[in-house]
Amino acid sequence: MKSPYLLGIAFLLSACAPPAAVRPVPETALEIPAPETTPEALAVGSATLNPGQPLIQRADVQAFIREMATRHGFKVAQLQTTFSRAQAQPGIIAAMSKPAEAKPWYAYREIFVNPKRIQGGVQFWRTHAAALARAEQVYGVPPQIVIAIIGVETQYGGNMGKYRVFEALSTLAFGYPRRAAFFRKELENYLLLTRAEGIDPLSLRGSYAGAMGLGQFMPSSFLSYAVDFDGDGHRDLWRNPTDAIGSVANYFKKNGWRSGQPVATPAAVSGTRYPALVSQRLNPPKSSVAQLRSQGVTPRESVSDAQAAMLLEFAGQTGPEYWLGFDNFYAITRYNRSQLYALAVYQLSQAIGAQYARYENAPLPVGEAQYKNSPLLVGEGVGVRAAFQSLAHAD
Repeated sequence: MKSPYLLGIAFLLSACAPPAAVRPVPETALEIPAPETTPEALAVGSATLNPGQPLIQRADVQAFIREMATRHGFKVAQLQTTFSRAQAQPGIIAAMSKPAEAKPWYAYREIFVNPKRIQGGVQFWRTHAAALARAEQVYGVPPQIVIAIIGVETQYGGNMGKYRVFEALSTLAFGYPRRAAFFRKELENYLLLTRAEGIDPLSLRGSYAGAMGLGQFMPSSFLSYAVDFDGDGHRDLWRNPTDAIGSVANYFKKNGWRSGQPVATPAAVSGTRYPALVSQRLNPPKSSVAQLRSQGVTPRESVSDAQAAMLLEFAGQTGPEYWLGFDNFYAITRYNRSQLYALAVYQLSQAIGAQYARYENAPLPVGEAQYKNSPLLVGEGVGVRAAFQSLAHAD
């Protein structure tokens, strides 16, 4: 369910059938810069969470061990051994207090919609075109959306996180009161997952939020949505891009993606009624485009008046930017509960799609003919024209 800079990765999580075997990631997983740790940041979570503190020394950890033994039949001595090998990581608390989503849109966007990620997405598409085409056929999710998710989350596998997943989840479960219940449940799912697969819980690495693999799935997301897309008997989201592609597409399918329907479009606003229409919460779109038109909201691209939409406002460098988000935009927020995230994924996907078509001298992806005249490409306010110009010079 994210990138080490992203939080809230897809919390609609429920376990399905027992997963197939997972191959562990070695201790030499790719490193990322550690977040800045200050005394003030360490105080955000729990005053009793000390750097390097063995987790086994905590009374709440001992209570958790007893609960896991009672509820799931874990051996107390085995869990005590696991926790004795793990330490609290207060730097994770500091990282959780400074999410990228706190940035204004124009600054947030630059992190993810840039020439490097666009070029990387094109290369990823070229390398895995067959798996991406099959995922679209099976799940109805366009390649560029799947690619953009993996690009935003881990830079196409180049940055899957440096933290031991067990230590990250434990630190947050017992040292981050605001979200402790959620992370304790994820720690529970993680232990169930690793027991089922026969994996040492300390062997897997991921983000500071405990997200794993190319698509940064939380443990409960792995149990619910990961698929063995290449049929080798394993669901490996760390080293197997084919499994990651299928799993991301499956996640979207099961969270409401509507094949062939639009995601978002820029909008113009006028009059005095539109401010009350701006969506402040992550709810499915309710108003029709026709209703929004009657109140001063005009889509800048062709879209059916019957299409359900929500008005979105983002902080641009020169003033507010307005977009209409549709059901598929809402589906992206199920992966990460952030409008900023969803728009970044969409814009990156459009840029990748347009650049892929240019490189391959191929027709634009089905349903994406709007690339040709999109404000995203011709430079109206929020375009990536400069990115394409940079790439053109790199040919």
